[in-house]
Amino acid sequence: MQPGGKKCRNLVVVFRDQLDHDSRAWCGFDRENDAVLMAETDEDFRVVWAHKRRIIFLLSAMRHYRESLRVKGFRVVYHELSQDPSLERGLTFTEVFRSFVAELKPEKIVTVLPGEWGVHERLKTLSRDLDLPQEVRPDDHFLISPEEFLELATGKKHYLMENFYRTMRKQLGVLLTPDGKPTGGRWNFDHENRLSFGPGGPACISPPKGFEPDTITKEVMDLVEALFPNHPGRIAGFDLPVTSQQAHEQLDDFIEHRLASFGTYEDAMWNREPFLFHSRLSSVLNLKLLSARACIRKSVEAFQEGTVPLNSVEAFTRQIVGWREFVRGIYWMHMPAYATMNHLGHELTVPEFFWNGETDMACLRHALTNVVEHAYTHHIERLMVIGLYALLLGVSPLKFHQWHLAMYTDAHDWVSLPNTLGMSQFADAGIVGTKPYCASGNYINRMGNFCNPCRYDPKRATGRLACPFTTLYWDFLDRHHERLVSIPRLAFQMRNLERKRTEKAELAEIRKQADTLRDDAP
Repeated sequence: MQPGGKKCRNLVVVFRDQLDHDSRAWCGFDRENDAVLMAETDEDFRVVWAHKRRIIFLLSAMRHYRESLRVKGFRVVYHELSQDPSLERGLTFTEVFRSFVAELKPEKIVTVLPGEWGVHERLKTLSRDLDLPQEVRPDDHFLISPEEFLELATGKKHYLMENFYRTMRKQLGVLLTPDGKPTGGRWNFDHENRLSFGPGGPACISPPKGFEPDTITKEVMDLVEALFPNHPGRIAGFDLPVTSQQAHEQLDDFIEHRLASFGTYEDAMWNREPFLFHSRLSSVLNLKLLSARACIRKSVEAFQEGTVPLNSVEAFTRQIVGWREFVRGIYWMHMPAYATMNHLGHELTVPEFFWNGETDMACLRHALTNVVEHAYTHHIERLMVIGLYALLLGVSPLKFHQWHLAMYTDAHDWVSLPNTLGMSQFADAGIVGTKPYCASGNYINRMGNFCNPCRYDPKRATGRLACPFTTLYWDFLDRHHERLVSIPRLAFQMRNLERKRTEKAELAEIRKQADTLRDDAP
């Protein structure tokens, strides 16, 4: 722990996902009388094991940000993880916080609203226990505050993301004609953005721009290898952006090389292609190394210059202006109860192969290998391969969220909970999505090239060659029939189930095979 030095007026606490140089934390900052507190603690990496690349990314970005603040003349007190093998554990954030407060004796704590409800509550408790005033400032990185979102959503039986997205487009003036109509005459082009690649596969794709680890990052890589040698994931090949400048370079690279095809193929998958036309910007966005406004501005400019089509720019805009802001609003609106929701009553643990990718299901092996190697998969693999299997199998939604939080560089509580527990696992009974995203192996076969070769046949639900996705799909619909039958968007699937139910022998065999899959899952 680095010495704090003289007493301070305001102690500005910066969390690992608040690396924003335009943050309100710096409004009125006095270089002579204020100080900044940043802390690396291993409690987050040990309670739920974290992917090695996730740890490297977070710590390297924090240390680079610390150095940039010091260059500006800010006084930064910073707690680093120790490589001392004699230490049974590192200090917790609470212990670090209390120590620095005792030394610096600040008059007030200043924070920007944390990204995690639990952190926000813990800091409030610490401030109260220490009789220390706390000022919580809005996070201007986001386009709407939790209070503004609550005002929009209050009184609505079901607040649809699409309605929120249109409201945000109007408020921000994004992709609108002079008379306030959506550019191109439609609010979204989702139906045009579901193409698969066909048997020939994708054309030549420029991979996301990578960055050679510098001295700081190499030091962190050595630290992670020393402290967390048995954690999942691989260190070799780490090339993520860890500074604001690098994040902007990655944005420019995406717009120049992949945005034009992003919209059309955003739901497509292909074996041994981990990134396709996706941006891989969510990690730096969620650390605030890159602003949502910069992403919107630069992508819209590319459309106006005629270098990218409207369907791709609209799709990218929807991810940021619509979905990203929507799930944050849902998070703050429903926490802390949201984390305990389990509408379908699923309780299984995450299968062991989720941590290492060692499965004979080709699609899951591809997606999970991407997670192990890159701490990343694009959204359709998360939702319709990994998340789908967890849903159909019956994994506890909270445990699935914890796995996701451990394994992805872009995962933080506010974004992961609504995406995993809500959108993916339908544990919130439809707060985020209007139906469970359930499908058989046929969907995966249609959107990618995993099923040939694969030992399983996506068309079969029973027998030695039956695809586990297809078996579990019919079992899922049958097990939860009473909950699902009244959902309008599942009407077609439930009618198909009724036809299956007339073949009682086949459905009994499906149930038996599904039970075996669940018994073998751990």
